[in-house]
Amino acid sequence: MSELPEQSGDARVDAIVAGLARLGELPVSEHVAVFEEAFSGLESALAAVDEQDAGRPAVPVPPAVGRP
Repeated sequence: MSELPEQSGDARVDAIVAGLARLGELPVSEHVAVFEEAFSGLESALAAVDEQDAGRPAVPVPPAVGRP
């Protein structure tokens, strides 16, 4: 398995990713449930950010360097 960054900068995401550490203690047959739980948690965290940002004006994305 590849190395994961230590922190994402969001406590909710960090807690979800840390929960994946229990995969090593579980039989493979139980991994899907752990991944589904993590996916659901990440979806919820993303939705919370979307809801929080809904009232804020959009931040323009600067054009890519070297693009017209």
